[in-house]
Amino acid sequence: MKKLVAEFIGTLWLVLGGCGSAVLAASYPELGIGFVGVAIAFGLTVLTMVYAVGNISGGHFNPAVSIGLWMGGRFNSKELLPYIVSQVLGGIAGAAILYIIASGKPGFELGGFAANGYGEHSPDGYSMTAALVTEFVMTFMFLIIILGATHPKAPKGFAGLAIGLGLTLIHLISIPVTNTSVNPARSTSQAIFVGDWAVSQLWLFWVAPIAGAIVAGVVFKYLESSNTENE
Repeated sequence: MKKLVAEFIGTLWLVLGGCGSAVLAASYPELGIGFVGVAIAFGLTVLTMVYAVGNISGGHFNPAVSIGLWMGGRFNSKELLPYIVSQVLGGIAGAAILYIIASGKPGFELGGFAANGYGEHSPDGYSMTAALVTEFVMTFMFLIIILGATHPKAPKGFAGLAIGLGLTLIHLISIPVTNTSVNPARSTSQAIFVGDWAVSQLWLFWVAPIAGAIVAGVVFKYLESSNTENE
């Protein structure tokens, strides 16, 4: 239960911090954060929570990460579904808090509410195919970073930094395409509040990240076994 609570809190903070920066701050040019600021905010949420509660739950905060770690032989299958449920619930809680705060401003309009989308709902109008490829590849690389940074032979104490910076880079690349998901819990939390198109397009932001994570788990497991054989 402590692990599940940690995953709930971590995912809540990821959504509140990352999506919150987009909803509350990115629309104000004078603050100067823009896409870059949002990308940094998402990276900081993971960076801070990995060091805060990573020692309790492993610091997944993302169903795709849990699935990728499971495929890579780093996570118990019995814990997979409870982790995913906790992450989704944590994301929804974070989005609910953000909604309460954002709607407290006079003239509030929900708009996209930092939801993920493609086609006319992509920030720069990218197609469904572009979104699928982006989310698959970005999640694949994210899991390669996570699996490598948390490997027993990796330098100790730097995993959170590598993972947080990796997520920042991913957002810098893909915010214009999909508003960046690589995390089904994050996508679900915002889609629930936006409804309509966000819910109808949500399938992509489950399928592509999970597929990318599965392939990354398989590839890293192969690389790991090849390295062991060469020693």
